[in-house]
Amino acid sequence: MLYMEFLFLLLMLYIGSRYGGIGLGVVSGIGLVIEVFIFKMPPTSPPITVMLIILAVVTCASILEAAGGLKYMLQIAERLLRKNPKRVTLIAPFVTYTMTFMLGTGHAVYSIMPIIGDVALKNGIRPERPMAAASVASQVAITASPISAAVVYYLAQLVNVQANITLLSILMVTVPATLCGTLAMSLYSLRRGKELQDDPDYQARLKDPVWREEIRNTTATTLNETLPAKARNSVLLFIGSILCIVLIAMVPEIRTISEGSKPISMAVVIQMMMLCFGGIILLVTRTNPKNVPDGVVFKSGMVAAIAIFGIAWMSDTYFKYAMPQFKSGIVEMVQLYPWTFALALFVVSVVVNSQAATARMMLPVGLALGLSPALLIGLMPAVYGYFFIPNYPSDIATVNFDVSGTTKIGKWYFNHSFMAVGLIAVVTGCIVGYLLAQVVIG
Repeated sequence: MLYMEFLFLLLMLYIGSRYGGIGLGVVSGIGLVIEVFIFKMPPTSPPITVMLIILAVVTCASILEAAGGLKYMLQIAERLLRKNPKRVTLIAPFVTYTMTFMLGTGHAVYSIMPIIGDVALKNGIRPERPMAAASVASQVAITASPISAAVVYYLAQLVNVQANITLLSILMVTVPATLCGTLAMSLYSLRRGKELQDDPDYQARLKDPVWREEIRNTTATTLNETLPAKARNSVLLFIGSILCIVLIAMVPEIRTISEGSKPISMAVVIQMMMLCFGGIILLVTRTNPKNVPDGVVFKSGMVAAIAIFGIAWMSDTYFKYAMPQFKSGIVEMVQLYPWTFALALFVVSVVVNSQAATARMMLPVGLALGLSPALLIGLMPAVYGYFFIPNYPSDIATVNFDVSGTTKIGKWYFNHSFMAVGLIAVVTGCIVGYLLAQVVIG
């Protein structure tokens, strides 16, 4: 019966993934009701902490966007790319990585994609090379961001298991691991695919005068807009919020309110600091709060919160119910072959399309299996697997932004532009993360 119920869980996730976003969350709500009232599973608590972290971070980042801070960051990124056009394949992935690292979400990179494609095309570089890698890098960086929901959830859960685990110790593993993964796929991308002059598909398209004119005369840029001083100030304040969070994480005494009391949870600290700095940015830059919900960061963040609400609650209810019977066989397998847990993380991520939701579903499973915190942190890059099926918004947007048509979803669906770079980034990240975690976490 447990296996049938597990197949039902996968069916609900699959149906929800066909609708995506909010649809994934509410379809999971249908599954939750069936689990509780038909299969008689005791309901667990909803993922309130993860949702509040997402809401706080998204609120602050959305105010940053409304103040013009996101455009300011884009202009800096574009200047860097246009000063080094021949190195766009190496630089672009690290640009999108940095944006996600700072904002805690990969949904802020849509505006930079046309610029990356434009720089590549104007310099005779196959746009697929930097664009596909940049799209993947924007998601790989989530497990390295100190304000991402996935990282904070890992911290909140593991600090109760091993006292020496801090936000800094997690980042000391995930940042180098994901940077190595990003570098590896960038180096691979330097020679991937045919050169434009040797690509028969591209050359055939150039024979269409309308399409040729669009390619040659289209220039995507943000440099023609003069931004007010408040745009720069909002970015400086947002960077200040991240530095404050890292400082508080490094010095537990700051989080201790009274002698003998436990330090305030970092999950709570991040919520407070994001709301606080969101208010500071709003006041200092005099941003109109009515403009905040109109940005891409706010909309995508709210959708993510609803999706995680349903997915995590339904999945957690099933795994808490089934774990006593699954535990013995799975523990032995994972202890003998640690990579199998990375594979489990990867597969779940492919289904649910969210790193935070994957973390919320699978970390309690790993802890219940008795896996070491070092192993769980080292394999964190594997929570990014949704490039495998090319239906994620950033990947679809990247395909659409590439006017050359070189970034594409293949005829066989799985032979798409993001598969090879995604696998290289995740596998490299897991290997480096696993080795680093043995040293840093112990």
